[in-house]
Amino acid sequence: MADTGFPLKGLLTGMKITMKELLKKPITVNYPKEKETPVPRARGVIALDTEACTVCMLCARECPDWCIYIEGHKEEIPPATEGGRVRTRAKLDRFDIDYALCMYCGICVEVCPFDALFWSPDYEYSEYEISAMLHDKERLTEWLATVPEPPPLEK
Repeated sequence: MADTGFPLKGLLTGMKITMKELLKKPITVNYPKEKETPVPRARGVIALDTEACTVCMLCARECPDWCIYIEGHKEEIPPATEGGRVRTRAKLDRFDIDYALCMYCGICVEVCPFDALFWSPDYEYSEYEISAMLHDKERLTEWLATVPEPPPLEK
């Protein structure tokens, strides 16, 4: 048999690496006590602008998880001038997102032609019960305040 030299060399090398790593500052954040600031374009939660939503249902149809529930009705608008035509406008009654099903792909935000859905970097919306993960339009509208300003198109 060949002489391998010092028999505990591997163990001492491993212990040396362990001690060196043990004394380093950790990369992780102690979450409940310290909060990490997300990057500006982070995908946290989807915010809804109810004024911009026209109940076109493109977001619900394109969602691969079918986690968006929309209901609306048509409302007649009287003509602006005498003898004008009566117009109709879609009114949003219900807009719910089930975050227990959502996979945060962002297709709903991308396909919205009226910019009614936005990504908010807010990530603290966990619940104790799974039924509470169904967020209604009032809760989705609250997150609109946390949406960062979009970057300028040109300088």
